[in-house]
Amino acid sequence: ISPTFPFIFADFLQVAAAHCMVHPIPPRNFTLPCVLLNETFLSPFSAGSWSGLRRELGASKIKPLTNEESFLCCLWSASSMDCSLYRASMQARKFIPSEINSSAPQQIDWSWNMECRIRGKLDLLVCNLQLLKLDLRDDLKVNLLYSGSELSLGATSTSSVQGTVRVAGCACREQGTWECLVASPSLNHTYLLWLEMEAAGTALGSPLMSLQPMDVVEPEAPVNLHVELAARGQLRLCWSSPVPLPFPLQHQVRISAPAGRGEGQLLQVALETSVAIDNALLDSPSSVQVRSRNLRGPGFWSDWSTPYNLTLGAQVLYFPPKTLTSAGSNISFLCIYRNKSKPVEAQEVVWWLNLAEEIPASQYSLVNNRVSKVTLSNLKATNPRGSFFSNALYCCHQSRECHHRYAEFYVVDMDFNISCETDGYLTKMTCRWAANPTTLLLGSLQLRYYRSQIYCSDFPSPSPNSEVKECHLQRDHSYECTFQPIFLLSGYTMWIEFEHFLGTLESSPVCVIPADVVKPLPPSNVGAELTRNVGLLNVSWTKPVFANRDLTFQIRWNTRNRAEIPWQLYEVPNSTGSSAVIEVEQLCVEYVVQVRCRELDGSGFWSDWSRAAQTLVQDIRAPLQGPEFWRTISEDPARKQRNVTLLWKPLMQNHSLCSVSRYIIKHQIPGNPSWEEFVDHGTSWSFPWIEPTHTITILAMNSVGISAVNSNLTLSQQMST
Repeated sequence: ISPTFPFIFADFLQVAAAHCMVHPIPPRNFTLPCVLLNETFLSPFSAGSWSGLRRELGASKIKPLTNEESFLCCLWSASSMDCSLYRASMQARKFIPSEINSSAPQQIDWSWNMECRIRGKLDLLVCNLQLLKLDLRDDLKVNLLYSGSELSLGATSTSSVQGTVRVAGCACREQGTWECLVASPSLNHTYLLWLEMEAAGTALGSPLMSLQPMDVVEPEAPVNLHVELAARGQLRLCWSSPVPLPFPLQHQVRISAPAGRGEGQLLQVALETSVAIDNALLDSPSSVQVRSRNLRGPGFWSDWSTPYNLTLGAQVLYFPPKTLTSAGSNISFLCIYRNKSKPVEAQEVVWWLNLAEEIPASQYSLVNNRVSKVTLSNLKATNPRGSFFSNALYCCHQSRECHHRYAEFYVVDMDFNISCETDGYLTKMTCRWAANPTTLLLGSLQLRYYRSQIYCSDFPSPSPNSEVKECHLQRDHSYECTFQPIFLLSGYTMWIEFEHFLGTLESSPVCVIPADVVKPLPPSNVGAELTRNVGLLNVSWTKPVFANRDLTFQIRWNTRNRAEIPWQLYEVPNSTGSSAVIEVEQLCVEYVVQVRCRELDGSGFWSDWSRAAQTLVQDIRAPLQGPEFWRTISEDPARKQRNVTLLWKPLMQNHSLCSVSRYIIKHQIPGNPSWEEFVDHGTSWSFPWIEPTHTITILAMNSVGISAVNSNLTLSQQMST
């Protein structure tokens, strides 16, 4: 029969399993009797013999049994076996030996030793057979027939077991030894198996057998045996399983003493993959081995692991060998040191940091005569040293002889300042926090949070029901996270989580209520006006929308185009109003004014400054006086006249109050009416002088009036000659 050819044999399985007792396969070697069948006994089958049945099975033409047809059932014990024919219509029940048909053959000459097991990788079921009677074995052909089901077998009825029957060919490995292989068995299925054999035309068949794959698993031998130092200075032997298994294991540890050094020990261990051992074993040449087996059911013990020499494998041990901690914390390390093959007393041990700094002896303590302890306090964050991102701690002999092994520790700055603000529309809350670039090299950072229904607890703490909030890294190495939508009165507890291959660190949690961190919209419609005659700056504004609490306001002002002068700041005393009056010293300048606001109770943030408003310069009154001036005279021989040019300085603001729109040149000649000329721009004016006497007055004019106090200049031909 082809070892992989499947065929349908469900009706036979259903009928046979429903009426026959099925022999469970144990996790050990057992004896399986096989019945020698004759033609008469096999008459119910279409071919008349097991060999004929085999041929029809190979051709996939098996005739299904009907309710009136019969099949083989057997009972066996350690010394005998009884088989009988039963009809399919009979009810399933336990057999009573007195009820068995005495005409059925009762031969047990063809007995086999059988053992089935699944090795550690769980990908192959191997059944080994050994024929106890050695004759007629040369041309013996053996096949293992099996069918699997997700249902378990009951004590008296297995009629629900149905499925495809498959054939696994069995190969002869050694004299009288056969090996049957079933690929990819399912651990959660129940298998029905039976053997079909033929030798020299003689057919043999085995009773039905059931197999729970989980019951015959043989794990692979444990690996990676090593000794670790535990928290209180004890030693622990540790190991691991080379292949993950879907069930827990129990373990046995065997400690072998050298010849003449006493007896070995056998320790039973449950679920853990480590066991405490005596520290004194390090000083004796003992070796240990471990093996494993299914904890929750039967199964095979694995092979013993490779022996591990305790003395050679533990020259120096640290606890912890590697660790992760936050800046500002304290941490302690333990060490057992051996100087080659000789034990070293704990008081002879010294500690070095990075092989560059000897740690003071005041930080040492003794756990016992073999275990030294050192404590490092108020640790600073680790600064990378080239490609090294951790600190190395060495346990050495006082002669300064150090082993190459060292303990590693990573110190991370977990002091994160998380600041949040709610936008002026009260629709989202943005939180920001900065990260040290060195921290980003050591591991990954993420913000975790959870929301309380209302407000914050007095002592916020992390919660297992927290969520990760997506944050985006900014160019300045800060992160920004946005919560939207938000619940204004809920408490958002958040913290930064640092993930590292050695574990996880958490920053101190903070709790934020969105309503308490509002940054309002800036005031709008800002106006500014300077009153006439008195130094009062009137400022008005409109309160921002969506502000659901009372606000306080600040005003800042400065003179236009005077960036070098710092802004002046004014706190508005009346929080309910929307205007303010500020005394200023300079009346004749333009002022630039801006307003901002925040919540009155001091929570939240100042809004951005509003758009700037500017004052207009207005004349307070007429100029106090006209400008002082002088003249230059030039001769014009061609016209036989003199030309006079008047020059003056612009009036200062404290004299013009506040501006001069034009200058008036007033001319007066004796005996003639006066006349005026106007200068809108400039500070000079020329005219011809031909009269004997000419008086000039320059007046300053603005929107309010003309200067009352002015300077006069009289030109005289007699004096000039």
